Amino acid sequence: MSVVDELRKKVKGDVEDDAPTLAKYSEDYSIFTVRPQAVVFPKDAADVEHLVQFAAEKEQKGESISLTGRSAGTDMSGGPLNESVIVEFVKYFNHVREIGLDYAVVEPGVYFRDFEKQLQAKELLYPAYPASKDLCALGGMVNNNSGGERTLQYGKTEDYVEEVRIVMADGKEHTLRPLAGDGLREKLAEQSFEGDVYRKLFKLIEENYETIKAAKPKVSKNSAGYYLWNVWDKKTFDITKLIVGSQGTLGLLTAVKLRLVPAPKYSRLIVVFSKRLDHIPELVGDVLRFQPESIESYDDRTLKLAMKFFPAMLKLMRGSIWQLFFRFVPEIGMMLRGGIPKMILLISVTSSDRNDLELKGENIMEEIKKYPVLARNVRNTAEAEEYWTIRRQSFNLLHSRVKGMYAAPFIDDIVVDPKYMPELLPQVNAILDQHKDKLIYTIAGHPGNGNFHIIPLVHLNDPETRKIIPQVTEEIYRLVFKYGGSITAEHNDGLIRTPYLREMYGDKIVALFAEVKRIFDPLGIFNPGKKVGATLEYAAQHMKE
Repeated sequence: MSVVDELRKKVKGDVEDDAPTLAKYSEDYSIFTVRPQAVVFPKDAADVEHLVQFAAEKEQKGESISLTGRSAGTDMSGGPLNESVIVEFVKYFNHVREIGLDYAVVEPGVYFRDFEKQLQAKELLYPAYPASKDLCALGGMVNNNSGGERTLQYGKTEDYVEEVRIVMADGKEHTLRPLAGDGLREKLAEQSFEGDVYRKLFKLIEENYETIKAAKPKVSKNSAGYYLWNVWDKKTFDITKLIVGSQGTLGLLTAVKLRLVPAPKYSRLIVVFSKRLDHIPELVGDVLRFQPESIESYDDRTLKLAMKFFPAMLKLMRGSIWQLFFRFVPEIGMMLRGGIPKMILLISVTSSDRNDLELKGENIMEEIKKYPVLARNVRNTAEAEEYWTIRRQSFNLLHSRVKGMYAAPFIDDIVVDPKYMPELLPQVNAILDQHKDKLIYTIAGHPGNGNFHIIPLVHLNDPETRKIIPQVTEEIYRLVFKYGGSITAEHNDGLIRTPYLREMYGDKIVALFAEVKRIFDPLGIFNPGKKVGATLEYAAQHMKE
């Protein structure tokens, strides 16, 4: 009996192995292709439990069956790709189970765009969403520890997960939440698989406490490795901090309880056009004093891309060409006077009080006058949304509009202390410009956090280009390490960055990561080759043709 036939006997959901399905689930938004053996669409938690039990039985018999969870498939790292079985949650695990006054319980296959509509009706906000918010699902957001334009004020996914329901390696669904005092002592004494996980993890962290704390990257956000430094503060043991960002390598999520915040009533966007980078960190530092909700950016290449694909951008902006022309008359005038800017900053301020919002906007505009930049206080919501469209849609434009070239996110998420931006970015540009005959690229990001997304466009069928990718990656990561940064602030490790974790953290911490994987997943069932055990050779072999 084939594995697919066996799987069909184990679950109520669907099991597919036809060529179109396998082709679809061989790819995400990364540069990789990994063809699975089968794709399973579980109907409920019992199905997920049966899958894990089945995989464990096979492993114990020496037959390798691994399980990789997948939601919307928008990951840029190759995280949801696997040669064995893909467990797809969007089809059936797509319910918002509950929305309370300040929390929601959601399943991993819920699209964020649907969740957001329900929250808007209740004037609530889940702020840790990425730029791909119209495409992604909540399971991927939790497993990647996603962040985005509101992270500056509100933080990342790790700050909003209060509880997880997860099927662990014993084939049972567990509810994990922060524990302290008697609750923690009882859990550490519990004779069960979950109790064993707590005891072993507690021992590992206690014995290496100072080493782990010292390893935490000195940046405002990080998605690289397992977040051991966040689990135990000597009072509360919060194992959910380890599950967040683990890319499904420690178990399969079935539901998540998320903290929500009240949605601000009013917002205002201030757009800054700068022809130089050297004063940006100081400008950003001054603006931060007024507590903006976000400071986003995109570069001149992104702006030129929007101009090049103006019909597509026009459609995304949902306006007529004349409406948009008159809305952008001030910006056109600015560019005629000062040329195309090197960087455009989007400074968003929000408030529940209109007068307070006006004051914030005026104060920021006054502060900006100290710098050699052009700025505009955008008072119209429709105009503001057009700037956000350029920022959010740049990757999609690259991905879908440039014929013969592929949007290749292989150095797409670096982060350093914002003060290093004027030193780092010109060096990054210099490295990329050495290969301008082989690639073109855009830079967008979150300058308030020192986080930038670099998306090169390449011909993946060119052998020379395929050699350039690891070369450029290595050179830029060396720069990031030089400035004490992280190779991924939001997008996580997957196939593309796991091989570089040793260079980032060192042998000791990587060994602790491997031990964490063994504690949770002793048979290696869950998403192998992510977080631990990946090689550059495997990545190169599975690069898209």
